[in-house]
Amino acid sequence: MSDTSLQINGQRLWQSLMDLARVGATEQGGNCRLALTTLDGQGRDLVVGWMKDAGLDISVDQVGNIFGRRPGRNPALPAVMTGSHIDTQPTGGKFDGCYGVMAGLEIMRALNDKGLQTDAPLELAIWTNEEGSRFVPVMMGSGVFAGKFPLSTALEATDMAGKRVRDELQSIGYAGTQPVGGRPLGAYFEAHIEQGPILEAQDKVIGVVTGSLGLRWYDVNVTGMEMHAGPTPMAVRQDALFAATHLMQEIIHIARDHQPHGRGTVGVVQVHPGSRNVIPGKVHFTADLRHEDAATLALMDQRWRQACAEAGERFGVKVELIDVQHFPPTPFAAPLVQHIREQAQRAGYSHMDIVTGAGHDAVYLAEVAPTAMIFVPCKGGISHNEIEDAQPAHLEAGANVLLGAMLQAAGVRQEAEVTA
Repeated sequence: MSDTSLQINGQRLWQSLMDLARVGATEQGGNCRLALTTLDGQGRDLVVGWMKDAGLDISVDQVGNIFGRRPGRNPALPAVMTGSHIDTQPTGGKFDGCYGVMAGLEIMRALNDKGLQTDAPLELAIWTNEEGSRFVPVMMGSGVFAGKFPLSTALEATDMAGKRVRDELQSIGYAGTQPVGGRPLGAYFEAHIEQGPILEAQDKVIGVVTGSLGLRWYDVNVTGMEMHAGPTPMAVRQDALFAATHLMQEIIHIARDHQPHGRGTVGVVQVHPGSRNVIPGKVHFTADLRHEDAATLALMDQRWRQACAEAGERFGVKVELIDVQHFPPTPFAAPLVQHIREQAQRAGYSHMDIVTGAGHDAVYLAEVAPTAMIFVPCKGGISHNEIEDAQPAHLEAGANVLLGAMLQAAGVRQEAEVTA
């Protein structure tokens, strides 16, 4: 059951996003709140204060995930949860992750305003270290929650300065005592900016996310021989960079040959010894392949492995291919996806089905609960950037769809009007 006349307060949602953005604000209008830093702690304190003001019961688990619970009429029912993260990239924006948390908070506030109580409890989650920019693994809090890796793996992870997650949680006051995971969930919804250009290009307000692309990450080490750039003839060189650039292009060709959902990226390149007149002897680079279809992603992986093997023979170098991470394509729960589609239709928002090419906490939550996502456009498709931007009207629309979908999943009854 849902009350289609109920709407969130778009101005209040926007103001909350702008207030949070002051914590760790950067010169170009973005945010730097790396996970478990002092600034992340300040951001957590601010949002937890708002959650308490909205009457939510707060708990924190052992990996620092924060949960705010709004009781339902039937406490035996599994909760309907929404959430995201508030940690950012070093040069992040105001909306990535933060929008999902603030949209969830605004839903709690809107229900309070109208004196509405859901049949099932509602919960708002703030997941620890989604970005993975300071600590790996990425999507840490939701990963432990979903049983994808042990709590000890997360707590013992270190940053580049050798600081441990365990100690940094203590430092900012979010080393919780609750066990990680095991919370019964009837549904999980996550609202997010798209972080890509499709909705804006198609002039759609709502992206109905049907699932996520599968992902394979690799490290590649190419080893040749350093030699003098002048005296060494081309025919006898073992040029690690020449071989590596061939492979870097191949990762792009593989993705282009599997459109529209194929993705291929080289994000990090390190060349040794890095001298102008020395033939490179070692190259390290990262490779990223993605697709929405598991069989197609497997074919892309097979072609990539073959390319690496052939490059070693062709260029007279050693190619070491290391598997780093694998997320299979994740379809979201069809009934919840339909809830989102129906709510967008009822509200008159233009919408389209879309898949997410980025990793989100929702991808892990889909392992343990029925899950769906809502996208709204971001300007120019730009994210993970200080100039990341979104229109207030689009953010409001996405939160209204989230509200309707959560009420459809949780059931709602009006107890009494709350007057201002």
